[in-house]
Amino acid sequence: MKKWPLEVGRVALSRAGRDEGRKFLVIQEIDADFVFVADGKNRGIERPKKKRRSHLKPLGRVDTALREKLLRNESVENHEVRKSLSHEEE
Repeated sequence: MKKWPLEVGRVALSRAGRDEGRKFLVIQEIDADFVFVADGKNRGIERPKKKRRSHLKPLGRVDTALREKLLRNESVENHEVRKSLSHEEE
């Protein structure tokens, strides 16, 4: 089984907490233990959730377009995050 890193732009599944089972996009790495995640609906880009890395299961997809925008500190809209997460379900 392949283990992917939790990096900016990675789609991840919540394994713990009230949001268990929901998909998120990693939008920022804080430190070795925490990342900021958003889903574009309940947790938007303007108010991301601080989540412990151990509570997230990285999935096999990285949205490279959003990753590049986030790393360049460009504006990312919630509808872009929702679209990225909906592609993961297909």
